[in-house]
Amino acid sequence: MNAAAIQTQGSSGAGGQRKPPLLDVRNLRVHYPIRRGGLLSRHIDWIRAVDGVTLEIHRGETLGLVGESGCGKSTTGRGILQMERPTSGEVRFDGSELVSQWRRSGRSWRWSTPLLQLRKRMQMIFQDPYACLNPRMTVESIVGEPLRNFRVCKGQERRERVQLLMKQVGMDPRYIRRYPHEFSGGQRQRIGIARALALEPELIVADEPISALDVSIQAQIMNLMAELQKRLGLTYLFIAHDLAVVRHISDRIAVMYLGRVVELASSDDLIDSPRHPYTQALISAVPVPDPGVQRSRERIVLKGDVPSPISPPSGCPFHPRCPLREERCEVETPVLHSIGGGHQVACHLVKA
Repeated sequence: MNAAAIQTQGSSGAGGQRKPPLLDVRNLRVHYPIRRGGLLSRHIDWIRAVDGVTLEIHRGETLGLVGESGCGKSTTGRGILQMERPTSGEVRFDGSELVSQWRRSGRSWRWSTPLLQLRKRMQMIFQDPYACLNPRMTVESIVGEPLRNFRVCKGQERRERVQLLMKQVGMDPRYIRRYPHEFSGGQRQRIGIARALALEPELIVADEPISALDVSIQAQIMNLMAELQKRLGLTYLFIAHDLAVVRHISDRIAVMYLGRVVELASSDDLIDSPRHPYTQALISAVPVPDPGVQRSRERIVLKGDVPSPISPPSGCPFHPRCPLREERCEVETPVLHSIGGGHQVACHLVKA
């Protein structure tokens, strides 16, 4: 589904009323405490891995989440799924607020019935296909584990369901009695995708699902995910650091820097007309296959290193490296605001 169709779908429904997004994240924060002192340790500071992320994803859409290593992309995905406990903020999935329900349950949310039903509808594809599959379990046990844990089916019915899932991801169903070490990286990732599909989810968080694969296999996995989305009506949060990959698969792209979303727009709009200085620097580093165009492009080289999430700078988190910064940027934190056409930017220097 293209970005224009997504925008129309997300903005209005029957009678011209706006349809709510499938996933609505507001001011999400995931902070990790830093302790010192051994057994009687005391809290001394926080690692601000995610520091106020706000985004929406509509049904059938793919939202790409990009940024350099350590910016909080994966932690955002895990925080949305409640695999990491959010420090604050709201995560609303199909109208149900997850963070407050998780806290009220007082225990692991998988055993709370309302949350259990929601958990079935949200799944994750992990980055490393070599580490995310238990080497002591057969493919039948790995893919069938969600079906067993959620008591969906058992026995022969579960085996047939696993075989069907293997077919859906382009694998021979006869392989279900094999172990992970008998497969290549691309095949292992297909098994991981089959496991994510086992409970027929609506939302899938794909955490850099192709970064550990050979280039020749990456396109196959992306095409498979696109085919499954079209066939099953899936919604993706696609986390990656490669803008070229994200543009190929995403309807919209959100750019993260130091735990915050600094720009969000449709894929074509963000790549062709980036407005945030950090996004402009990222795109300038992406090579173009045309040698003539590549030679004429101006590379934006950022000075300095990414600040520590333990002690982020005041004001705009990007201002220590921004070539356009002003005095205001050092003291005032910009908020993500709309500049028209669904394009949002967190920068004092960008106006509507």
